[in-house]
Order: sequence, then C-alpha cells, then structure tokens
Amino acid sequence: MPSEFEQNLEKYADVILQIGINLQPDQRLLIVGSPWDYSFGVPLELAPFVRVLMAKAYQLGARFVDAIWQDEEVPLLRMQHAPQDSFEEYPKWRATTARKYLESGDAVLMIIAWDDDLLVGQDPDLIKSFYQTTLNYYEPFLKLRHKKMSNCALVAAPIQGWANKVFPEIPLEKRIKETWQTLFEICRVTQDNPIAAWDYHSNQLEARSEYLNHKRYQFLTLTGPGTDLTIGLPEGHAWKGGRMTSQNGIKYIGNIPTEEIFTVPHKYKTEGVVRGTKPFMGLTLIENFSLTFSQGRVIHASAKKGEEALLDLLKRDDCANYLGEVALVPHSSPISQAGVIFFNGLLDENAACHIALGQGLRYCLEGGETMTDEEFTAVGGNVSVIHSDFMIGSGEMDVDGIKNDGTKEPIMRNGEWAFSEQSKEIS
Repeated sequence: MPSEFEQNLEKYADVILQIGINLQPDQRLLIVGSPWDYSFGVPLELAPFVRVLMAKAYQLGARFVDAIWQDEEVPLLRMQHAPQDSFEEYPKWRATTARKYLESGDAVLMIIAWDDDLLVGQDPDLIKSFYQTTLNYYEPFLKLRHKKMSNCALVAAPIQGWANKVFPEIPLEKRIKETWQTLFEICRVTQDNPIAAWDYHSNQLEARSEYLNHKRYQFLTLTGPGTDLTIGLPEGHAWKGGRMTSQNGIKYIGNIPTEEIFTVPHKYKTEGVVRGTKPFMGLTLIENFSLTFSQGRVIHASAKKGEEALLDLLKRDDCANYLGEVALVPHSSPISQAGVIFFNGLLDENAACHIALGQGLRYCLEGGETMTDEEFTAVGGNVSVIHSDFMIGSGEMDVDGIKNDGTKEPIMRNGEWAFSEQSKEIS
C-alpha cells in the first residue's frame, strides 16, 4: 500500500495536471525548471516526482511528455571554472524548445526548485551577467506565457538545498519531508477532495475579480504600517484570478498555489511610499525594504539587508523602476497562515498583497495581448525585461477603491476582504 507521502504526491500531481495545466487529450507536455534559476532544467533530485507527473500525464491522454533536466551543481561549476568572458553564452536550445511548445499550442509545466544559497560566495558580477543572459534568452518565452499562448503553469517542488533554507531549525534528515508536507497543505492536497477544493477556490477568486471589474475603480489606496500608497489603474484594466483561458481555448490556472486577484497598474500613476512585509529573494536576500514613488517611478529605495541588490534590480532596464502588477491577497490565506518564509516568489507572493516592478501584465488590459510595446506603453502599460514581486501586505493593511467621481469604497480591512464574493452590490 502506498505511504501517506506517496498518496499526497499523487494527489499533488493530479492538482497540477488537471487544475493547473488542465492537460488535454492528445496534447504534448514539456516539463522544465524555472527560467529564473539560470538553467531552465528540472533538478535531477526531482526525478521521482517527474516520473509520477509523466505517468499521470499519459493516463490523461497526453501524446508525448518530455523533460529538460539539469544537475543543480552545474551553475556552480560554471561559476568556479568557466572563463569570465563566457557568461554571455547560453544553450539556446533550452529556451527555443520551450518557446516552440507554446507556439504549437502544447503545454509547458515549470517547476521552481532552486537552492538560493548555491552561488553564495561567488563573484557577484558574474552572477549578474549569468542572470541577465538567462533573462535575455527567455524573454520571448516569457512574453508568450504572458500572452497566454497555451496552457503553461508554474509550480513548486522541494529539493534539499531549498528545504535547508526553509526549515534550518529542524534536523537535517527531516527538512525535505517537512517542506513537502507544508507544500501539500498550502496547495490543498491534504483535503478530502483536492480537485473539488480547487474548483471552489478558483470560483471564489473569479467572483471577487468579477466584483472589482464591475466597480471600475480609477485608483487604489493601500495603507498600513510604513505604507501610504496610491496606485492608478489604466482605462480598460481587468482584474484576474483563478482560471485563465489560453489563446487556444484551454482553461487553466497559471500558478499553483494561487491566492491572489490582480491587475495591471497605470505606469505613471503611482504615488507614495510602501514598506515590504516579507523578504524578497532576488540575486541576494532583500529584507526590510522601502520604496518611494512619484509619477509612477521609484525615486528612492532602501533596504536594511540587500540594498545593493535592490538598487541593481531597479536599474536592470529603463522601466524596471515602474510597476507592472498590483495583487490583493487576504492575510488568512493558507500560505500566510503557515507562518513560513519560503524564499520562493511563487509561494511567498501568495501569502500577502504584493506589487511587482517591471513588465506589465498585458492580459490584464483590454486588447493588451495584441498591442505592440509602443501601443501598450501609450495606454499606461510598462514594458521591461523583469517582473519582480515584492510582498507588502499584512494583517494591518487596508485597501480602498476610488471611483471616477471620487467615491471611496473599502476593498480590504485589516488584511481581509471587506466584501463577499457573493455580494450583489455590483454597480
């Protein structure tokens, strides 16, 4: 009889393939790593989990399933031994393969499984070059993902290096098991019927998005300890949450887990100051940060830890210091209630309200997916090579919506929704 862990792993795979990807009969599926981990390969340590995913994918009717692999030590070996003038080179086939899958209407599953401490002590300039080169090669793939070309989902899976960072206080041999168990819980895998639980949760997110879309707020105000921020919303913005529909008509959930409803801000209409409430993991850990905005642009940034990395991020390109997303997450979300800092953007961003510097979400603007960069910018969108989420929410945050006539209405109070997803008060 399968162990409890094996049963939960099977259920997690079901959630990923049926709810996240929503894999269709006769579709091809490519399983890769995260494009932000320098390799885009799945760590070999996750081979047992990938085998479960592959078997279930074929059972669901997949035509062909493949994976791009990576020994997680390879980036470190390159840092230690490769010629310094070689860090603008990259195995183009990795990015090209993933892009072609989306262009062909196939499914792509990205697994975040990265040891953030792997490159500690290495030359920071080489790390920056390595990271920037990766972004440059994956930009076409990421643009297709943002345009929802096909069903593409991002999920997490623990490896030992990551587990060591998440649970350093418990015995070494128990860390990976504890990380898996926590992941199962926050992804609703341990509930009696995970698929039904996700259907219900997605319906709630979609109902809240619909409510805000009917409101057509012109501005949001976010207030809390150290935060007094006003974010303008462009004409034709759309709130999203839960299921998306790809260009080839497949409904899917792009992130597992997800607790957010989100939209695109107007590039030039953010004013005020915001304080981070959780650490952000960029090239290095950024903690206790503050950002001040004027006419949409960050004009001052500071951090008690990782300030240099924060300032470097803001200079990544000409538009990296403007916003591309604002997302609302209740403080009572399962990830927040877990009380764990995951040092993983996919998980940590779903523990709190957050904003993202960089690329604006085109699918959150009417007609945005077919706009040129110039057209997107002209209506208030931001075009950048980065999209970096910063957590700013807490149990002390209030959010209000402001209508065109100046009417101010509560959206969140003390980190929780101030309206019901079943509300009939839709104007």
